[in-house]
Amino acid sequence: MLTESFVASTLSLEKKAQAITTKDVGIHFHEYQPIPSLKTSFRKSSTNGNCLAISATHVFAAQADKSVVHVYSTERWNQEAVVPFQEKITCLALAGPYDGAGTLALGTEGGRLILWELATGRQIITPQSHLQKITCLALDPTFNFLLSGSSDSNIHVWSLQSLLSFSQPSDNHAGQSRQYSPLRTLTNHRAPITALISGHSGSKANFVISASKDQTCIIWDYFTGTLIRTYLLSSTPLCLALDPADRAAYAGYEDGSVQILDFYKQDHLTHTYHHPVHETPSPIQPPTLDRWCLPDSLSSVAQSVALSYDGSTLLSGHKDGHVHTWNIAAGKYASTLATDFSLPVTNLIFLPPTGFPDQKPPNVKLVNVVKPRFYEGSTSLGNNDGNVPLTYTHTMQFIRPLLVLDDAPSSLDGALIHPSFPGSLLDEGVAELSANHQVHPSASSNQEFETLRSQNESLKKQLDVALKRQREATAEVLAFEEERVRREEDERIKRARKKKRRIKRMEREEVRRKIVMGEIPDGSPGEEDEDNGEGKRDLSSDTDEVSSSD
Repeated sequence: MLTESFVASTLSLEKKAQAITTKDVGIHFHEYQPIPSLKTSFRKSSTNGNCLAISATHVFAAQADKSVVHVYSTERWNQEAVVPFQEKITCLALAGPYDGAGTLALGTEGGRLILWELATGRQIITPQSHLQKITCLALDPTFNFLLSGSSDSNIHVWSLQSLLSFSQPSDNHAGQSRQYSPLRTLTNHRAPITALISGHSGSKANFVISASKDQTCIIWDYFTGTLIRTYLLSSTPLCLALDPADRAAYAGYEDGSVQILDFYKQDHLTHTYHHPVHETPSPIQPPTLDRWCLPDSLSSVAQSVALSYDGSTLLSGHKDGHVHTWNIAAGKYASTLATDFSLPVTNLIFLPPTGFPDQKPPNVKLVNVVKPRFYEGSTSLGNNDGNVPLTYTHTMQFIRPLLVLDDAPSSLDGALIHPSFPGSLLDEGVAELSANHQVHPSASSNQEFETLRSQNESLKKQLDVALKRQREATAEVLAFEEERVRREEDERIKRARKKKRRIKRMEREEVRRKIVMGEIPDGSPGEEDEDNGEGKRDLSSDTDEVSSSD
């Protein structure tokens, strides 16, 4: 059965009113399909908008009142770590696949970016890039570009690969490191940026949408910095959600209503998006019918929105603690979830649905995050020569056997992971060519056939060499493991021998003391007791060297 869930986080109220509700503040896992119900919660966490990120194994929550990020494990369902930072974290986003170990991007109150590699602990802090605090972050689907929006109304486009590079390019003409400088800046907004969201395309046709307190939403081509379309809204948008097929965006307003921005409702917009023109396109004001309102009794500020997997249902989290559902097809309010969180719902994130047939688990998972750290004498792990530091380690856990050639589930998978072309595919190709040559024999075809045969032999030789190297590498790993086990056993035997000799010495000293004190007569048995019975190792040997008998 297909199961769909979402995560909601809440924000604590003012200190005067929060005494009763502090225990309810937290991060809540809520099932949406097939039956809406609250599953579990992490308590004592208070997050602002855009301050929650989720992976398959962890939840990251930047706290509203402290300069820390809470890390929760969804494997053990507990709080794994509290990570402090030098500045207050105002937003965060996860760069990497949902079921992998990616990089956590964090925006600070001082306008800086922090990158934290979760599996290595590597931390990178950029110089101040924004004049005011960073309010939102967005990653493109390829995780090559990072966009940061700020209260200074600017949006910076960064190369994530450049930020994470170990090499440091030369400075630009202004004396700033090009590695920690944005690729370009988008500057058409005139008020703080409230939300950023990227399209789902992995090509250069992708776009990003920004919302601002100047009551506009802008669609950008972030590859070139070109403004594609401006929407003039009737209220201040606080949050955004994007259709799974990139057909429309949804904005949550201060009065609790939701506005749909249909990209393909006007023909000229479709033309502008696919065939950009040089002149600036004229702004568009969405129709009044595209704004959906709540009943008067439920009206409250919409602080977060999220779309279901199929794009048929929109959820909106509100300041009064309610989560409302909207019917996209009907274009109206549908219902309110029974769960009342009692506190402002600042973040809503749908989890990938589960229950698909033949859904395979990932090969690796991040069991524990590695806390951020710097390398000695550096503000980041990068160094000028571009070499990876020797102490740079990546910590992951394999959760299922690695795929090898003999266990390949299909010929296609085997061909994809093969070091060259599989011999079976080459033989089939040669056989087909041979059959064709038998039907239409000619001198030129025979020559081509011989050429293909020689190439086939060459590829087989390369294959043999690759397989030989693979076997040698496997043998080396096994030999290394056997040697490690042997050394551990030797160390254990040495420790046991030392302990045995120490006990024997203590026993002999005790016997001598008793003889001197007259407690026992001189020459009593037991002074030289040794237990070296048959089938036991001699742990009282005078040497620590391990013999063949051991």
